[in-house]
Amino acid sequence: MSAVLRDLAHAVARGEHRLGEDDAVALLERAELLDLGAAASAMRERLHPDVRVTFIIDRNVNYTNVCVSGCSFCAFYRDPGHSDSYVLDTGTLAEKVAETIDLGGTAILLQGGMHPDLTIEWYEEMLRCIKDAHPAIHVHGFGPPEIVHVAAVSGIPTAEVLRRLRDAGLDSLPGGGAEILVDRVRVHLSPKKATAAEWLGVMREAHELDISTTATMMFGSHEALSERVEHLAAIRDLQDEAVRRGQIGFRAFIPWSFQPGNTAYGEAAGALPASGWEYLRVLAVSRLFLDSVPNIQASWVTQGAKIGQVALAFGANDMGSTMIEENVVAAAGTRFMLAREELVRLIVDAGYTPVQRDTLYRTVRTY
Repeated sequence: MSAVLRDLAHAVARGEHRLGEDDAVALLERAELLDLGAAASAMRERLHPDVRVTFIIDRNVNYTNVCVSGCSFCAFYRDPGHSDSYVLDTGTLAEKVAETIDLGGTAILLQGGMHPDLTIEWYEEMLRCIKDAHPAIHVHGFGPPEIVHVAAVSGIPTAEVLRRLRDAGLDSLPGGGAEILVDRVRVHLSPKKATAAEWLGVMREAHELDISTTATMMFGSHEALSERVEHLAAIRDLQDEAVRRGQIGFRAFIPWSFQPGNTAYGEAAGALPASGWEYLRVLAVSRLFLDSVPNIQASWVTQGAKIGQVALAFGANDMGSTMIEENVVAAAGTRFMLAREELVRLIVDAGYTPVQRDTLYRTVRTY
C-alpha cells in the first residue's frame, strides 16, 4: 500500500493528477513520512523552480485582547472589564509601527478580539491614523471573524465593512479564525465565532474587492483527519473560483498546530501539542492538495526553528515572519523567536537562498 500511495503522491507532484479528498485522507493516515516529504518537495520545486526561500520582517500588533467569542482554544483573550483587558491608543500603535520600520519591517499584522463596543468608525479611524503617520507600511489586518463581528456591531453588510476598511488603509486580509472550516468542530471550539460559510463568504467578498488574502488551518484539537481534508477542500474550491474569475485569491496557506497550554480546551481534554512528525505530514499533504495556492508557509512559531527548517524539505517555500512581536501563541506558553540573522542562517544551511519579501511576495532584499 505504501508504494501505491508513494506513486500517487508523486503523480500529484508532477501535475499528472489532482489529489482527491479520499486520497488525501489516505496520505495523512498511511503514507510513509519521507515519501510524503519527497513528493511535496518535488511539487514545491515544480511551482518554485528557483532555490529561493522567502521571509518577511513584520510585527504582530494586537490592538485589543477584549473578545466576546470565548474560544476554548485561546489563551490570549480577556472578557470585557477584565483587569488585564486593553485597547491600544493610536499613539502606541504609531510607536509600534515606527519601531517596526526602524527594524527593517515592511508590514504589520493587525489583529484583535471581537470587542463588543468597537464599530466600523473606530476601525476606520485607527487605520487612517496608522497610514497618516506611516503611509508606506503595509497593513495586513483583521480576519473573517473580525469582519463578521464588526458588521454585526455596526449593522452593515460584511462587504461594506471590507470596502470601508480597504478605503481607510487596509491592504490585505489574513486568514485568521479559520481553525477548521467544519461547523461540527467550530461549534465545539468556538460556538460564538463565524461559521465556516461566513468565513469563506468574507474571503470571497475580499477577492471580489481585489483584496489579497491568505488562508490558515489550526489542526490538532477536536477534528478528525477527514475534517482536515474537508478544510483543505474548502480553501481549494474558493481559490479555484478566484482563479476562474481572474482574481488574486489566496497568496499563501499556513497550517499550524494547536497549542493547548493555558487554554480551556487543552485543560479539559488533556490535549498535547501536535508532534513535529504530525506537523510535517499535514504540511506535505497541504502542499500536494493546494495546487492552486502558490505559497506554503512553515510555522516555526509553533514548531520551533529546527522543524521550521525541515519544513523546507516538506513543501514549504516560505519561512513566514521574523516576529518582532507575537502575543497570541505566546499566551499559550509557546515562545519561539528568531532574529533575522538566525532565520537567514537556517535558510542558507538548508541549501536555499534567503529572500526578504513583502506581504505580497515581492522581493525586498536577497541575501
